Amino acid sequence: MAHGNKLVIVESPTKAKKIGGYLGSGYTVMASVGHIRDLAKPSQIPASQKEHFGKFGVDVDHDFKPYYIVDDNKKKTVSGLRNALKNADELYLATDEDREGEAIAWHLVQTLKPKVPVKRMVFHEITPEAIKDSLNHTRDVDSNMVVAQETRRVLDRLYGYELSPVLWRKVGPGLSAGRVQSVATRLIVERERERIAFVRASYWDLLATLSARSDLAQSGQESFQARMVELAGKRLATSKDFGADGKLTASAQKDKPVQLDQNLSEQLAGELESADFTVVGMETRPYHRRPQPPFTTSTMQQTAGNRLGMSSRAAMRAAQSLYENGYITYMRTDSVTLSQQAIAAARQSVEEVYGKQYLASGPKQYVTKTAGAQEAHECIRPAGSRFRSPQELAATLPPDQLKLYTLIWQRTLASQMADATGSTATVRLSAPTASQGEAMFQASGTVIEFPGFMKAMGFSTEAGKQAKRGKQEEETVGDANGSLPPMSQGDQLKASAVEAEGHETQPPARYTEASLVKTLEAKEIGRPSTYASIISTIIDRGYVYERGRALIPSWLAFSVIKLLETNFPQYVDYRFTAQMENGLDQIAHGQESGTDWLTRFYFGSGPGAAKNADEAHRGLQEQVAQLGEIDAHQVNTIAIGDGLQVRVGRYGPYLEDTAHLDEKGDPKRASLPDTLAPDELTVKKAHELIDTNSGGPRLLGTDPETGGRVELRTGRFGPYLALITPQMQAEMKEAEEKKEAGAKKVEEPKPKMASLFKSMNPDTVTLEDALKLLSLPREVGQIELADSKTGEMSKATVTASNGRYGPYLTSTTEAGATDTRSLSSEDQIFTVDAAAAQELFNQPKYGRRTRGAAKPPLRELGPDPETGKAVTIKDGFYGAYITDGETNRTLPKQYAAASIEPEVAFRLLAEKRAAGPTKRRKKASGRKTTSTKAKSSRTTSRTSSTRKATSRKSTASTKASSKTSSRKSSAKSTSVAKGKTSTAKAAGRASRKTSEDKA
Repeated sequence: MAHGNKLVIVESPTKAKKIGGYLGSGYTVMASVGHIRDLAKPSQIPASQKEHFGKFGVDVDHDFKPYYIVDDNKKKTVSGLRNALKNADELYLATDEDREGEAIAWHLVQTLKPKVPVKRMVFHEITPEAIKDSLNHTRDVDSNMVVAQETRRVLDRLYGYELSPVLWRKVGPGLSAGRVQSVATRLIVERERERIAFVRASYWDLLATLSARSDLAQSGQESFQARMVELAGKRLATSKDFGADGKLTASAQKDKPVQLDQNLSEQLAGELESADFTVVGMETRPYHRRPQPPFTTSTMQQTAGNRLGMSSRAAMRAAQSLYENGYITYMRTDSVTLSQQAIAAARQSVEEVYGKQYLASGPKQYVTKTAGAQEAHECIRPAGSRFRSPQELAATLPPDQLKLYTLIWQRTLASQMADATGSTATVRLSAPTASQGEAMFQASGTVIEFPGFMKAMGFSTEAGKQAKRGKQEEETVGDANGSLPPMSQGDQLKASAVEAEGHETQPPARYTEASLVKTLEAKEIGRPSTYASIISTIIDRGYVYERGRALIPSWLAFSVIKLLETNFPQYVDYRFTAQMENGLDQIAHGQESGTDWLTRFYFGSGPGAAKNADEAHRGLQEQVAQLGEIDAHQVNTIAIGDGLQVRVGRYGPYLEDTAHLDEKGDPKRASLPDTLAPDELTVKKAHELIDTNSGGPRLLGTDPETGGRVELRTGRFGPYLALITPQMQAEMKEAEEKKEAGAKKVEEPKPKMASLFKSMNPDTVTLEDALKLLSLPREVGQIELADSKTGEMSKATVTASNGRYGPYLTSTTEAGATDTRSLSSEDQIFTVDAAAAQELFNQPKYGRRTRGAAKPPLRELGPDPETGKAVTIKDGFYGAYITDGETNRTLPKQYAAASIEPEVAFRLLAEKRAAGPTKRRKKASGRKTTSTKAKSSRTTSRTSSTRKATSRKSTASTKASSKTSSRKSSAKSTSVAKGKTSTAKAAGRASRKTSEDKA
């Protein structure tokens, strides 16, 4: 039993609740809810400090001293912690054991200023044993780690606040540059550039389906496939022989491989159908595969993406919850080390679940190979001295967390299991052709004799592994997904089929979140604990969007990266970014001074200040100051070819044809579809868009009533129809003449316009369709309506229209009163009659969008694989969205409702479900003040009397003393009153805050 009252501070309410249950009485466990203070924004700097801290919240001229503030939304948390500290005789700081957690602990000490002993508690799993053990092995706050974290925070502030304004001025408002996010964006943009420049090359080969001797075939042995690899003693060209330009590489040209075309390959296929295939070579070699190390943050994110289709953000969110609830160890780590306790637990689980024969002969320990690994001391594994199986937690965990836990459990057990063993057989077969000499075929097959660790990972055969090797290897080794029938040297086989197969070289694959994480780690850019937030940031900023699992850069990203590469190449250089991360590691280990390091980064280091000539460089301040004028037009122009270019404008990217001008002498323009990826915008496609979707109008015909032109135009919000009457044409000509004469204000006549129905295709809309739309609103007829006040019946005229919120009816009485009802579809605008209108207006009006029958879904996708609920795509207020009746997810702009694959929709919905409810924005300060006053008026009479008495004292004090002391007294009184008023609401707010933090 603990004596006295000990205050333990953790980061999250979930951890506080869990740890509080383990510690019991004598301990008060509270949450800081993340950082309690941060660098002040320039707008938050007091006037007296503006000179030193006003630009960055950092005084760059005095050792980069930061100006920290406790944000308004954290003041109540700090107040609660201070009150709890008054009754404590010891303070335990139990924040996470990485740099971020160390910095939070330091900020708590600096802000709370405890007068009791302070102890730093560290643990990597939330179990009773780990928590109690950490109480007996406390330490001081690690000042080196704190300095490293503070240096990183200041570095990111300087980087963002210096470079982001350049983007605002030259690319667009609201953009941001980040030390790691910009480099990650550059990786994705460079990959897309490679895809744009890539030239596909075609090549052919032959695939033969063979059967062994008739006696083996009769015994049940299946046929197998062999692929042609040589012709007349020379190997066939494969994808690896071609470069990105579509031509054979220099090394391939020396080797002179045979490059088959379609005609020759089909000719050879015909010649080989009746040929004898002779076994000329056989080789059998042992197959041996070792388990992979346990998970780090990076490998967990990669595997969760590849095997579960989870985004990095979703994986880290699920892992965070698993950790805080005591199911896994700390999830931010780049170590693969297992404790002796964990090794024993893993081996015990293997023996219990799979049997002793699957255990490795002895305990396996893994060594971290990642450069700069420093975050934690153990890998990600199930928590505790006994690993709970996924089946034990199936009823406890949400689906996403259970899937991730299963993956972690499998990987940890596999690390202590025996190797997978088997054999791989390769056979070579020769067959004569009539025109080209001997053709050589090859086939391979692997047989797993003992699956070992693969038993835990869900692989019972080698097929799964081979399938992931991709087409390129299969082209060389033939069919390697199964075993081969028994054969002997000299055996002759017949082909049941010989087919010519054509192939094309493929451009480099786009990054997925998993492959991007792998590349960032390989290049030592950022830290694994930040990868999820980096990817989320570049997606949220509009630099990157997802199509399926592929990450595609927007044209905006092309402009941003072009500006940074041209004017700030050092700060998007991969090596330089990795060196910055290594510098932070040295600071964390006490081998480097944070102030000196920031000085070199911001002010630069000449040959005298640098350790060697390679390190000498201009600082960020000098580069920004001496930048000069950047040509915004050049930055925001991406050439496509043949005079075509993409321009990134204020309202988004658009296509421009500088080689062909319109009647005004301006380049022809066309909007770019949101679903068109940059590498898909070829010169041919660009010309099609200019021709069919340019900003110029397309004449549909003549209105028979007015004689006016009916045109289809493309505007900022999409295609629309316009009717230009002869009178209007004259007025437009007159307005144009006034402009040319120098008139400043000229009113231009506006044609009658109408939007297309959502079901209409701009390419196929006819003059008849256009005239119907331009005739709206349509008069439906007369109905009887009762006055809402008097109840008297009166006649009303009903019209049908199409508006911003969809199709609707409007009733107008003789007195001028109007009312509306929504229609369920656009087609009803032309079919609804007076009787149907009467029925709609007889129904009570509940709100803007609930009139009439419910809209049918745009598409039904089937049952969700996780919840079993029917998933549909519906048309909502803000556009199409995916829903299962409970969870809604806006359909991303790169997908179309008609073509999105159900699996992709299910994944998007699962991510939204895992994210939980969206945080509500805070109310405006004016509303908050009003609300506070209203709450204050409802407090007890004692509080009211206290406030009045305090107010009178304050007023008297104002007359007797200076204005400054009056403000202090008033502020103090207000603080006391607010403290009493808010006490009754504290529990409710804390509960809501907990829910938000989980989200």
